[in-house]
Amino acid sequence: MVKAMTLRTQLVLLQVFIVLAIVLTVGLAAMLMQERQIREASQERMIAVAQSVAQLPTIVEAYDDADPAAVIQPIAELIRDSSNVAYVVVTDDEGIRFSHPNPDRIGERVSTDPSVALSGAMYVGTQTGTLGESWRVKVPVFDADGEVMGQVSVGILESDLREDFFGDITGFLLALGAATVVGVVAATGVARIVRRRIYGLEPDEIRGLLETREATLHGIREGMLALDERGDVSLCNDSAARLLGLGSPAEAIGRPASELLDDLAALIADSNADDSTPQRLVLSGERVLVARAAAVRVQERRVGTVVTLMDRTELDQALRDLAGAQSLAEGLRAQQHEFSNTLHTIGGLIELGEFDAASRVIERAGDGGALSHLDAPDGVQDIELAAILLAKRARARELGVDLAVSDASRLPSGPADGDLSTVVANLIDNALDAAGRGGHVSLAIERDAGGGTVIRVEDDGPGVPIEHRGDVFRLGYSTKSDDRQRGYGLTLVARIVERRGGAVELSPATTGGARFSVRLPATEHAGVPM
Repeated sequence: MVKAMTLRTQLVLLQVFIVLAIVLTVGLAAMLMQERQIREASQERMIAVAQSVAQLPTIVEAYDDADPAAVIQPIAELIRDSSNVAYVVVTDDEGIRFSHPNPDRIGERVSTDPSVALSGAMYVGTQTGTLGESWRVKVPVFDADGEVMGQVSVGILESDLREDFFGDITGFLLALGAATVVGVVAATGVARIVRRRIYGLEPDEIRGLLETREATLHGIREGMLALDERGDVSLCNDSAARLLGLGSPAEAIGRPASELLDDLAALIADSNADDSTPQRLVLSGERVLVARAAAVRVQERRVGTVVTLMDRTELDQALRDLAGAQSLAEGLRAQQHEFSNTLHTIGGLIELGEFDAASRVIERAGDGGALSHLDAPDGVQDIELAAILLAKRARARELGVDLAVSDASRLPSGPADGDLSTVVANLIDNALDAAGRGGHVSLAIERDAGGGTVIRVEDDGPGVPIEHRGDVFRLGYSTKSDDRQRGYGLTLVARIVERRGGAVELSPATTGGARFSVRLPATEHAGVPM
């Protein structure tokens, strides 16, 4: 099998071909232009000489002499020598020569057709005469009455023109040859530089690396962004495009990363200061992402940043589901234990014959059950939200906070609304943090006349100063500024409300803390974006 040429050889041959093509093209064009310039310059000189001779009074007056050649021949030869032309031939109106470089030709008729000049016009062209092929000009000679009485023919031999041309072109050809040599040497150097820039890889190796990279990037679940030194996206895989809500990875290429992810500038700044790949939570629309940045170095020089993205939204949803399931399981165990005790009590009373007492125990038990009503007065029947409230109550007990659901709360069971669950969970978490141990948090949920849901969450914490009420929904804002993982819950709430076309309001609570009021309009399909 014939071994394929290396990339370096291909580059050298290609550039040599290009250099030769350019040199030959330029050389041919230059030679054509040079030949034209020589011919045009010669033509202008011949026309000037011919017209000067035709208008010279001595020449015109000599036509009336008995022997015009005696006067015209010396003058014509003098002008021929001083003008560097091949010949100056003067004839009468019948084409009989009065001058010629060869005196033996004087008195003979010219060998070429004189009709053009004798008709009063000027002739320019190449003809073959007694001296050979020449580039010539013929002009008429007029008498005092304006009648044509002869012609003047001035010419330069074509052999002399070719000699002038090749004499001028020799230096130019030498310059073209030198340029060709320099071009070949430069092509060899360029091929060496290109090979060094691609780390000595051949096209097959580059193609293999590219295919492997594409398969790796688009096959992993985590999102990946590559940023150049300016912070613009130079690479984006399919997972990153999905997490960022883009139609395709191509939409991210060339855009500043700050347009795609909130709070990413601080993450990149951290990676600039520390190469230990810090991570932080960032928001992409309503998605909470875990972003990690790492500096990229090539030969000890930083060339950009790689950002990996993982979706925490799905993880948070799974954790909420798990917490709800655990709370439901705990409620079932507590309910089972309660019912077992009730049954034992009823059985004992029946054995003792205390039927009235057994009936009173049954009436007190009613249809109770933590699963259907959370507590006796609670009207939240949505099973998903009920599970979340059970989990948040357990969390509140751990924090030492009293979490109460308003007696007026009413939320019938219906299709799952992931947005509602997310809003309620984040508002309660924020209120629990604000209230602190020994504090109190209240929740009210109800339907409005338009079928929307109104949520009100109050706490008795320190509240939010008036000058900062506009900042609480801003990404990254938190009263606990040393915690990078805070400042996202309320931003996420605000974005969900904005997408649903609802409203959110922050005002002082009657207990001195903060009150958040949220209205979510009814929608056919509501849920956390996945």
